[in-house]
Formats: sequence, structure tokens, C-alpha cells
Amino acid sequence: MVSTAMFVLSGLLIGLMFGWALQRGRFCVNSAFREILFQDYTMFRAYALAVVVAIIGANLFEDMGWLGTMDNGTFVAGSLYRQAFVPWANVIGGYIFGMGIVLAGGCGSGILYRVGEGNLAYVLAVCGFFFGIVITKFGFLKPVYEWMIAPERVIWLGEDTVPTLYNIVGVNKWIVVAVISAPLLYFVYQGKPFKKAKKGYAWWMVGAMVGVIAVLAFWASAYYGGRARGLSFTGPVREFFLAVFFGDSKAPASESLSLLGITFSWSSLYVLAVPIGGFLSAKLLQEFKLKVSPPDEMVKVMLGGFMMGIGAQIGGGCNIGHSLTGVATLAVSSWVANLFIILGNWTMVYFLLIKPMQDMDV
Repeated sequence: MVSTAMFVLSGLLIGLMFGWALQRGRFCVNSAFREILFQDYTMFRAYALAVVVAIIGANLFEDMGWLGTMDNGTFVAGSLYRQAFVPWANVIGGYIFGMGIVLAGGCGSGILYRVGEGNLAYVLAVCGFFFGIVITKFGFLKPVYEWMIAPERVIWLGEDTVPTLYNIVGVNKWIVVAVISAPLLYFVYQGKPFKKAKKGYAWWMVGAMVGVIAVLAFWASAYYGGRARGLSFTGPVREFFLAVFFGDSKAPASESLSLLGITFSWSSLYVLAVPIGGFLSAKLLQEFKLKVSPPDEMVKVMLGGFMMGIGAQIGGGCNIGHSLTGVATLAVSSWVANLFIILGNWTMVYFLLIKPMQDMDV
């Protein structure tokens, strides 16, 4: 059993570091995927580097037995949390989420750190994100959600083994790690890293930092949070707001502690800290500014957040939960969901940005 102080401090520290890094490097997975269509690969290279660091680090921590928690004074090693493969949910949820992040102008983590920059539109995006999650898990979309994730639609390897990229082909997972990492690192190298940024962090630096923080989050979530869940923003955002509004995050008891009569999950604490980290970075860079967007922009951003929430809950995760943390575990579910997040992103970019430009040229 960990102390209450370390439970709180570890969660807040992970969130502060993550929010700081995101703001300093303008890191956003929505931008990484979107800019590919405009032949700008800078942010995607940062994302690729983060993925490589996370894959190598997370699996190394697992194999070394460093992921675990204390049980009656004894360290009990665990393993990475890998999501079950639910094709209908991963595909449809991922696609909806991918479209939503374009409307919202930011991914699950992006909208949080931008709240810290003072952009009030992203407060609405976060609210929309939460409402979308809640109506899908508890509200009128619950029957659809439960149908998609029903046990008969879950695909296992054998009786209860989660499919991964290595166990479905029967090879050592480090072969798969090498096959993925080598071309990604070559792609990163083609971007000529190690140059300094004029302001904030260069793309390669923030990519490396995001990957390292993702690995630390795996360790901290296992040791202090009860499970090697790593970084994610779907469940944790839901848990944070449920704790604030109703006094109970509804997370498993093994992952929660009561603070001032309110039951918080470990992951909900870093949700609180991400905007604070973004705020501290923005203030020091003199980029903090309260901004109120036009009403139509507010509506669009909130609608995007709402779509993100629906898609993330159905698909089992967001751009961080699947596209970074999930792919690092090599779970098939996260790789499939990430593919359809990208396709959803590209679909919305086409209709929202590319097609209007083409129409203007006619």
C-alpha cells in the first residue's frame, strides 16, 4: 500500500511534466496526423520518436520486472495493461474520434494543455469530451456501446489472451519491436533532428520527452495507481469529473484513494495537472493569454469534443490511450484503433479544409 502523499504527488507530477512538454513543443497528435496531408511531416516525426521510445521503454520495463506494486511490504511484479481486441468498437470508435479531434482543433491531451494557455474554447472542448463519454457509457448511447463491446464480439487469442502483434505471429516480441522501431527511427533521422528551436522545444526533443514520460507513467501507474495503465485521457477524464461532481471516480478501489471525502483515481490526478503544466510553460514563454473565440468557433470546438468523447468511449481510448500508450504495448486493438483514428482525421480534414480550398480554386 502506497502513502496518500506519494499517490497524489506522483499523479500530479506526471501530469505537470506532460502538460509542460506538450505546450513547450506544441505537441498534438491531431496536428501530427493532419499535417501529413499537407506534406509537413515535422510533428509526425515527433510522434514517431515518442512511439519508438515508449515501445522500447515500456516493454523493457515489463521484461525487467519493474512494473508492479507493493503488497504487504513485498514488491509484486506485473505486466503492461493491454486492451482486448473488439473490432467493431475499435474501428467505429477510432474513426469517430479521429473526426472529432479535427473539429475540436486538438486531441485528448491537446485540448487539456491548451486550457492552460488561456483559450476558453478548449474548456468547452473538454466539457464536450466528458459529456460524450458519459452519454456513451451511462446515457442514451449505452445500448449501442454495450452491443459493440459485448463478450461475443471480443476476439481473444486462445481462451483469454489479448492479441498482440507478436503473439498472433508467434515470434519474440523484441523482433516486432525492432521491425517497427528501425523504419520509424530512419524516418525520424530524415527530419534532421538535433537542431535547436527558436522558442520552446524542438520537435525531436518534445518527441523524446513525450516517449519518456509515457514510460514513466507506465511505471508510476503500476506502482502508485494499482495497474500499469500508463497515460490515457478517456477513462481518466471521466473519473476526474465524476469525482468532482459526485465525489466518486467510479474507478476500481485498487486504483483509488479518498481525499477530503472524495474518491479520486490515480489517473484522474494527472488530468488535473496537465493544464497546470501547460499554464506554467505558457507563462514562462509569455504565451499565456485569455482568449474568447467567436460563438461559431465555440460551438464547433464543443461539438468536436463531444464526438471525441463518443468515439473514445466506444473505441476504448483516445489518441494517447491508443496512439501512444496502446501501440507501445503492441496490442492489436490499439494498432487498429490508431489506424482508424488517422483515417477519421483525414476524412474530416478533407471535408473541413481541403475540399473548401479546392472549391475556391474552381
